[in-house]
Amino acid sequence: MSITFRHSAGFGKRIEYWVAGLMLKEGIDVYMPLIDDNGIDAVVRREDGTFVEVQIKARSKDVVMGDAALFAALSHEYRGNYFFIFYSERLDTFWIMSSQEFIEESVQNKSGKNTGKRSIWFNGKRKNKETGEYTEHCHERFKKYIANNFQRLAKA
Repeated sequence: MSITFRHSAGFGKRIEYWVAGLMLKEGIDVYMPLIDDNGIDAVVRREDGTFVEVQIKARSKDVVMGDAALFAALSHEYRGNYFFIFYSERLDTFWIMSSQEFIEESVQNKSGKNTGKRSIWFNGKRKNKETGEYTEHCHERFKKYIANNFQRLAKA
């Protein structure tokens, strides 16, 4: 195995532990299941004693220009106590969405091998007229989901 493969293969798991560590630093009670059969990377105990399930999705800085915050072909049906944390390493940005918000904001594939799966693309890209270089930016409609902390998960 090459170092490059090992790096990319473990990226998602490393981000999951990093995010859990950030939540712990905020004083949030977070638990991590040993198995991810149901798309649950973490369970957060809220201040009122209830629990929410969390799926953590991340994109590395090494993805193709323009795809920094593209999360595609995700299987998901509504779950009442379920949240997504999306992270773009290149944009250094977190978005937190409930299951319902994800369903409302994502697109669902109507045909092809990923029929029924959902995708969300938080970013766009622009070409700098002076340098000719492309830059990525968060689409305006998704800015309301940007999170600077994880308190949304902890509050009831």
